[in-house]
Amino acid sequence: MITSVDLANLIFPDISETISDLENKYPLRNLPLEAKVTRFAPSPTGFLHTGSLFTALIGYKLAKDSNGVFYFRLEDTDTKREVKGSDLELISQLATFNILPDEGMTLDGEKGDYGPYKQSERENIYKIVIKEMIKNNLAYPCFCSKEELDDLRKKQEEDNVVPGYYGIYAKCRNISPEEAYKRIKNGESYVIRFRSSGDHNKYIKVHDEIRGDLELSENDQDIVILKSDNLPTYHFAHVVDDHFMRTTLVTRGEEWLSSLPIHLELFDALHFKRVKYAHLPVIMKLDENGNKRKLSKRKDNEAAVSYFLKAGYPSEAFLTYLMSIANSNFEEYLIANKDKNYHDFKLSLKKMSLDGALFDIEKLKFFSKEYLAKLNKDDFTSLALAYAKEYDPKLLELINRDVNYFKSIINIERERVNPRKDYSCFGELYEGIKYFYHDEYLKLINESLIFNPNFSKELLINLLNEFKSLSFDKDEQTWFSALKEIAKKYNFCIDNKEYKLNPDKYLGNTANVAEILRIAVTSKSETPNLFAILNVIGEKEYLDRLNEVINILSK
Repeated sequence: MITSVDLANLIFPDISETISDLENKYPLRNLPLEAKVTRFAPSPTGFLHTGSLFTALIGYKLAKDSNGVFYFRLEDTDTKREVKGSDLELISQLATFNILPDEGMTLDGEKGDYGPYKQSERENIYKIVIKEMIKNNLAYPCFCSKEELDDLRKKQEEDNVVPGYYGIYAKCRNISPEEAYKRIKNGESYVIRFRSSGDHNKYIKVHDEIRGDLELSENDQDIVILKSDNLPTYHFAHVVDDHFMRTTLVTRGEEWLSSLPIHLELFDALHFKRVKYAHLPVIMKLDENGNKRKLSKRKDNEAAVSYFLKAGYPSEAFLTYLMSIANSNFEEYLIANKDKNYHDFKLSLKKMSLDGALFDIEKLKFFSKEYLAKLNKDDFTSLALAYAKEYDPKLLELINRDVNYFKSIINIERERVNPRKDYSCFGELYEGIKYFYHDEYLKLINESLIFNPNFSKELLINLLNEFKSLSFDKDEQTWFSALKEIAKKYNFCIDNKEYKLNPDKYLGNTANVAEILRIAVTSKSETPNLFAILNVIGEKEYLDRLNEVINILSK
């Protein structure tokens, strides 16, 4: 008589190890009692999603805050959806954000004692577990074709019953080991299914580390655990991996909450200790109709972290923004602790929102400006160079002309209590600073040199000639006093109160004169401190620029 043991040996003839052997091979970790073991476990199906980075940050932070372990596992069993090379891109982009795993997949290969960390290389482990499941009547081979499954679903829809492969609809569930043995010997194709003991009409109490206690329908689906290509499904593989990698907390998107009963039933059936789950809120955005929807890989640039890297948002600023989504009290913490950052902040799952947070690009820009403004000129330049080498050849060319000159530009109004906050990302740098370079400046003034139309060309030329006498090697106050004298000479009011009372008596005020000089020297009406700009470009360049503009106006 053929038994389930014979069937298991037929399916896995080369498997001799047992679950007990795996327990010995992957022992419990020697960590403090409250330490969390978390993981980032993406599929290599494309770019690093903003939501995935958010999930990784939460797992990383919880592990670090508790002196635990954060590891990187690659879930690459869905070969149909795999994008070649995306595994390395995922690892690289995570490293760009300085989220470095303690073990698992790294840019230098795998490290750690609980591997392999690539699911496609853990085939033997899954087979060991499934072989025991078949022996213990927890799993069985299913010979149903795609057409049969399609017909089953169609009938269930017609009968208005819960769809799926379960109970009376599980056609292969009650096939005897003897019949299954014969069909396999005859070469029939099959998958392996888990034999569920649940009932979807009953409820189980589950606990989520964010949402608290919940009641969900029991799982009764006989899910596929091993596909016909000998690779496991996500539902099964992640349970086995999290157990033998000794994960204590799984952080994942709330879309997986409905699958929780499946995963908990698998843990219980295998007599594995359940891991804890925290189902994170998804990141949302407003659509064109003002309705909230999940960030879409197909529709939204913001869905890919590469979009922000190419734009030049600093990784620290981006993670700071994500932390503000994660915990409602994080911004209060930053206000109260101005010298601290997200690394110092103690993340709490209890303070995480249950609703999806709207992605707010303006808030990201705010955090980014704050971060960039606090950098000294050397650190700013290092980051700008790294960005330019990767994404912006025009900016790189400007920096490489003279790195110290670039630093002097960036340092304008930086070394003070409240530094300027001109840039929200490095992608804005080229346009923001190119007027400091003579050839770029010439292009700008020849393309668009716009003065106040109320001022005649004759007046502008006279003022520009007067500006040549300004000496900016003195202190700023002395320089500005000399500018005011020029303004006064040409009937511009140097007293704002007087100008407000009698504007018709004057051509304008000192601000108008300063703007004329600013536009002539930079081509822009808004810039950082003008006196500082003049000191950066130097006297010769200053005079050359005044002469260039005079020539243009004289034509």
